[in-house]
Amino acid sequence: MSDLIDDPMQGENAPEFSVSEISGAVKRTIEGEFSHVRVRGEVGRVSRPRSGHVYMDLKDDRAVLAGVIWKGIAARLPVQPEEGMEVVATGRLTTFPGQSRYQIVIEDIKPAGVGALMAMLEARKKALAGEGLFAPERKRPLPFLPEVIGVVTSPSGAVIRDILHRLRDRFPRKVLIWPVAVQGERCAPEVTRAIEGFNALTPGGALPRPDLLIVARGGGSIEDLWGFNEESVVRAAAASDIPLISAVGHETDTTLIDYTSDKRAPTPTAAAELAVPVRLDLLAWLDNQDARLTHALTQGVATRGQRLRDLSRALPRVETLVEVPRQRLDAWSDRLPAALIRGVQLRRVKLSEAAGALRPGLLRRGVEGDRRRLHNTAARLNLHTLKRDIEGKRRDLDGLTRRFTDAATRQQQGWRDRLDGLERLRETLGYKATLKRGYAVVRGDGDVVTTKAEAAKARALEIEFADGVLDIGQGAGPKPARKSTKPKGTPPDQGSLF
Repeated sequence: MSDLIDDPMQGENAPEFSVSEISGAVKRTIEGEFSHVRVRGEVGRVSRPRSGHVYMDLKDDRAVLAGVIWKGIAARLPVQPEEGMEVVATGRLTTFPGQSRYQIVIEDIKPAGVGALMAMLEARKKALAGEGLFAPERKRPLPFLPEVIGVVTSPSGAVIRDILHRLRDRFPRKVLIWPVAVQGERCAPEVTRAIEGFNALTPGGALPRPDLLIVARGGGSIEDLWGFNEESVVRAAAASDIPLISAVGHETDTTLIDYTSDKRAPTPTAAAELAVPVRLDLLAWLDNQDARLTHALTQGVATRGQRLRDLSRALPRVETLVEVPRQRLDAWSDRLPAALIRGVQLRRVKLSEAAGALRPGLLRRGVEGDRRRLHNTAARLNLHTLKRDIEGKRRDLDGLTRRFTDAATRQQQGWRDRLDGLERLRETLGYKATLKRGYAVVRGDGDVVTTKAEAAKARALEIEFADGVLDIGQGAGPKPARKSTKPKGTPPDQGSLF
């Protein structure tokens, strides 16, 4: 290389490549040397465009390797890559000439050990719990005796046989089985579709909608049970309108669907026991209740019969009760014919007396007299006369109203004039008007002072002018409160004005 630099003419003899040719050569070299590799690193940036492909970065503390997972491979992955996961990616190295970079086309990706899976599981659990999907108040009670039970599990495993056998022993019910894959990349989407499909059934339709769902699977490793930790399965269980029992794994196995289900069963057999009661126990309880009810009814009837017999011994005999009413009835029946004849005779005599006074001529004279009185009264009731009388009385009423108004107005004006005159007189006679003419009122120790001697004896003087009061102190003692026995507006003595 140094020789070529030193000799420019020799450098001109080197082969010349186009950009595409040199990119193709680099691509063939890298793909030939690294046709199949396994790379361990931490997942960095993850991008999922609408095409369905997954673009990601694999990194460690010193380098970053770009990676791509094509759509078909990404759909079959048992565990989807997430940022921060430590994974082992298997694929082939290639280049992307459009951006002059190399990348790994990933054909398989797995978490780097159980620790990575558990860390991802804890992070997903914390995120879903923050959304409230694990809240106890979201859980619904299981139906006591469901008519139809939907089971989401593998149709070929021992789980479905255990569930059917336990249901047949306890209380036979109708069972609908939705076959799904219980591990691998098809597990999560199929279980999600099964839960949503059962919920989409119409109640009372040709295919009955289950009253209870059981999602079941046998035990296994964390990788085998990972499908029941997927977010789609957890959200489908949380959104289910049908009460759901999760029975995934053995008693020590815990998946995220256990937290969102309405009830967790340690085993699939225990899920069947939670789903239905024991029929024989119900029959025994029913027989016991029937015996108790029969005994209670029999004892109640016997007790009331004995009480009725005790009360009947204290009652008098029927013959004794009806003897007096029977005699009274016989006496009234003997007196009834004579009373009827007597009543008819009395009414006949009254009718004869009334008929004797009702002669036709007398009735005609009475009718003629009433008719004449009616005509006379009608003649006096002339409508024109009544209207004229009403008009006259209305005019009289209007005249009286005007006179009353005028008299009231004059009287009110007279009272107002008298009040104005009295007010002017009060102002004239009051001492306030005198003060305005230049006089003043002198008070000593609160009383009006009329002489010089009284003013000299007072400890404090107070002079009232028209615009206020002036205090003149003449002593060391306290100023007494002013006392006045004169009513408001009364002028002071003539000697106090100056």
